[in-house]
Amino acid sequence: MNKLKIVTAKEAVSIVKSNDRIFFQGAAMTPNLLIDMLSERYQELNNVEIIQIHTHGEAKYTQHPYCKSFRLYSCFVGPNVRAGVDTNTGDYIPVFLSEIHWLFRRNILPLDVAFIQVSPPDKHGYCSLGVSVDITLPAIQTAKTVVALMNPQVPRTHGDGIIHINQINLAVEVDVPIHASFLEKPSPIETTIGKHVAELVEDGATLQMGIGNIPNAVLNNLTNHKRLGIHTELFSDGILPLVEQGIITGEDKEIKTGKIVTCFAMGTQKLYDFIDDNPIVHFKEAGYTNDTAIIRQNPKVTAINSAIEIDLTGQVCADSIGAYQYSGVGGQMDFIRGASLSKNGKPIIAMPSITAKGISKITPFLKQGASVTTTRAHVHYVVTEYGVVNLFGKSLEQRAKGLISIAHPDHRESLEKAAKERFNPSLRV
Repeated sequence: MNKLKIVTAKEAVSIVKSNDRIFFQGAAMTPNLLIDMLSERYQELNNVEIIQIHTHGEAKYTQHPYCKSFRLYSCFVGPNVRAGVDTNTGDYIPVFLSEIHWLFRRNILPLDVAFIQVSPPDKHGYCSLGVSVDITLPAIQTAKTVVALMNPQVPRTHGDGIIHINQINLAVEVDVPIHASFLEKPSPIETTIGKHVAELVEDGATLQMGIGNIPNAVLNNLTNHKRLGIHTELFSDGILPLVEQGIITGEDKEIKTGKIVTCFAMGTQKLYDFIDDNPIVHFKEAGYTNDTAIIRQNPKVTAINSAIEIDLTGQVCADSIGAYQYSGVGGQMDFIRGASLSKNGKPIIAMPSITAKGISKITPFLKQGASVTTTRAHVHYVVTEYGVVNLFGKSLEQRAKGLISIAHPDHRESLEKAAKERFNPSLRV
């Protein structure tokens, strides 16, 4: 076993050279000390590319004057880099979460340095990647150099997120909490949506849901269900009561029966304490969790995702507001497709009928420049506070009629007029 080389943060980031391509681990595990220290080197560096998904922290590398030396190419756009991506100090790479690992493993985006955060090594010399294995595992397996924050507050997770100290070139010791996120109380509209979605969930279903008020509202309404399983890309505190009550057991799953399978997690310290050294929680890379061929093997896969807007034919935009890049493709299509191929599976798009400004999220056409995250051929169930429609097997006119029935009442008349003009050529001007 090689002796681990412990250095200061300043020494650790000094290995980055101009024209390097570097990777940042994300979510709760974002190594902000290293990121901030590297950003301060902007006057010494040129043309350093950054690859990441969703990080937390200030993201100085997208701000002036730091962005003169760093260029972000993000595979997902979170709040901290959104302004940078949309003002041309960064850019977005449209890619399914299930396929990002190929960018590294197929040498499409070879990495010079990977910056990560890990637990201290155990007696055998193995560290844990904590609660963000996702695309971090393929990144460290292919990067020329791996630099790690070594933090005793990182949960030791079971699964594939294990790295030996021989794979770490430089380590910086810290003792700080990892990033936490807190659940908000769902609004009355979100609570209603949660009830509608919960009614679609069958006993023995395998759930995929993310973080947010609607997933939380769904989970709050599953207390009378039985034998639920989890195979997801991420989860948060909302599942804990259902585990404690014996509702989430995973006993009906075909893939990793009895295990909660995920590639990352975000939540409170209570969640991280639950995950720490817990063998029922199994962390895999996103190339596994989001692989449609794996997802579909579980029974009754119920995938719950959201949308920014959906047009009258069922096209879903979930990652941009017009041409403004808001988030990313992520794993929505991975799980929508996986659920539709699962025996008795249910792919679900759940969203409020209107925005906070009262604009209908069900629209005649997507905004100019908007992306199609999920095609109309993939969409099955759509849920708002006004009900549920299943678009699978429906014609264009039938889809429009169904979607209008769950639109906000204030917008139904205008949507009906738009539908008539679209599907009745004699009414077109």
